[in-house]
Amino acid sequence: MAFSATFSSCDYSLLLKKSSVNGLKNHPKVPFSGQHFKLMKANFTTRALTVSKSSAVQQPPLTAADSQGSNSNTIPLPPFAFDEYMKTKAKSVNKALDDAIPIQHPIKIHESMRYSLLAGGKRVRPVLCIAACELVGGDEAAAMPSACAMEMIHTMSLIHDDLPCMDNDDLRRGKPTNHIKYGEETAILAGDALLSFSFEHVARATKNVSPDRMIRVIGELGSAVGSEGLVAGQIVDIDSEGKEVSLSDLEYIHIHKTAKLLEAAVVCGAIVGGADDESVERMRKYARCIGLLFQVVDDILDVTKSSEELGKTAGKDLATDKATYPKLLGIDEARKLAAKLVEQANQELAYFDAAKAAPLYHFANYIASRQN
Repeated sequence: MAFSATFSSCDYSLLLKKSSVNGLKNHPKVPFSGQHFKLMKANFTTRALTVSKSSAVQQPPLTAADSQGSNSNTIPLPPFAFDEYMKTKAKSVNKALDDAIPIQHPIKIHESMRYSLLAGGKRVRPVLCIAACELVGGDEAAAMPSACAMEMIHTMSLIHDDLPCMDNDDLRRGKPTNHIKYGEETAILAGDALLSFSFEHVARATKNVSPDRMIRVIGELGSAVGSEGLVAGQIVDIDSEGKEVSLSDLEYIHIHKTAKLLEAAVVCGAIVGGADDESVERMRKYARCIGLLFQVVDDILDVTKSSEELGKTAGKDLATDKATYPKLLGIDEARKLAAKLVEQANQELAYFDAAKAAPLYHFANYIASRQN
């Protein structure tokens, strides 16, 4: 698949066909649909995930294996202190975000932006961006502006998603949502400001990256958040409320509403890190699996965890009769889907040096472990 900075459709056939380490260009471009989920369900293995709540050095080495191929390529990973990696990178991201948006006039809007942006969280998207950059030979400094932009866009989506006209939620990351704290008008404007500033920040703050690569990064960001990305998923989600939703509809919603931004984080990190086109596309496919995995696990958590454990209102999807993976597949099959997505993500990483890819292998298992 030739690289394009912006694109109108994606190849999701990686979840149907095994990934060959050297066979990227041979992947058929089959549109991903609910029927494909049925095929996946029929082929699920019962292999358990080797995950725990803490993916520290004591954890047995992970492997990237193609369980369906006759020539299975298994890559043992070295021990990796994932928790420490996450904490260190998140600390760097938090400092960069704090520096990027200081308190200045008008005070209220900047306070509102910072309130949600600095409210905490694991910083999954920015750390993924940095990890992808480092995987292909780049460094944290090159990736940091793009990493911060991902968190700004993600925070915008949370602010807007919580509004009364959308999901109407009053708790986010254990704190009152932005519109509860500052009012709806300010919350809307804070989200708008974060979105626009994310592009400005990438353009102004990125150093030692060629202009052509920066154009590609900006194209990825625009695609991820616009009418063919996050907005597309959000509008279909809204229009689907109170209606019978098929598995293919649910897949479309979450590919666009959740997976697209995670994909942009990984791809943009790879681009600023100097990756060639084939490596970028490998990372894109990895990220699509991670993005869908994130939503599947989120849906499971909504029906298995408390508000205190989640830091947001639990059971909201169930109360509003919203379509989720547990609702359409059942909890057991949703968990199997999560396991399959981890496996497919790991297959894409088999293309890269295992030691350098260790953070990204552990990312998949970290996301999956949240459901336990």
